[in-house]
Amino acid sequence: MWRRFVVLLLGAFVFLFPFYYMLIGSLQTEPDPSVRGAFPEPGNLTLHNYGEINAAISLGRSLVNSGIFTGGVILGTLVFGVLAGYALARLQFRGRGAVFNLMLLVQVIPFQLLTIPLYVMIVRSYGLADSYLGMILPFAINSTAVFVFRQYFLQLPQELFDAARIDGASELSILWRVAVPLVRPALLTGVLLTFIGPWNEFLWPFLITKQQDLQPLAVSLSNYLTTVSARAANPFGAVLAGACVLAAPAVTLFLIFQRRFIASNLESGVKG
Repeated sequence: MWRRFVVLLLGAFVFLFPFYYMLIGSLQTEPDPSVRGAFPEPGNLTLHNYGEINAAISLGRSLVNSGIFTGGVILGTLVFGVLAGYALARLQFRGRGAVFNLMLLVQVIPFQLLTIPLYVMIVRSYGLADSYLGMILPFAINSTAVFVFRQYFLQLPQELFDAARIDGASELSILWRVAVPLVRPALLTGVLLTFIGPWNEFLWPFLITKQQDLQPLAVSLSNYLTTVSARAANPFGAVLAGACVLAAPAVTLFLIFQRRFIASNLESGVKG
């Protein structure tokens, strides 16, 4: 028993050490990339790096941009995912199986393969460069979320939908008043699974935005690395400070919904 505990403790230490080193490195006055830098003296710790990178890229504005981008993607994922998942699970129409198979096929196509046609369509055809909508649109429909919602809707008793239709309810009313309240765990699962993707997304916002006041934090940090960091007193610490700010919301969200996140993954593994 104690051996298993030691192994788990060592595994936790190995997993958490990069996060600890990132936090300590962001607080150091002088950079120390050696192993000794992981245990600095208290006098070498300061918040100056956070102030320096905030002055260079405006952390607050970048966080707001990341929040708008991520929130828009989550909203689109929930709305379109619920509608598509309900249609694939409960509506009978010709070609439903083909649509579902096509949705599964989309999941194996790398996003990088679609970058050029998406860029031409969003920028040249729709004129949505340097806009939040241009960042959000390619991620507004998430095939993984559609699959999750479909599986949850399939588990609901058919009698509930038949009774609602006999009462004269429309399909949208059935979806909103009957189906959605019964699959609230799926909504939270969709939010948790969707959040980390757009929050850390770099490639598409980097291509679609040229104005610094519209760029999310991941893009702003990259621009800092390539332009401003050479003039910083401690570029190593400033970059780590920005990485801490970028990671903080995701870590906080996981800690708050840790039990729900684990339960959702367990449910997805035993149901089907």
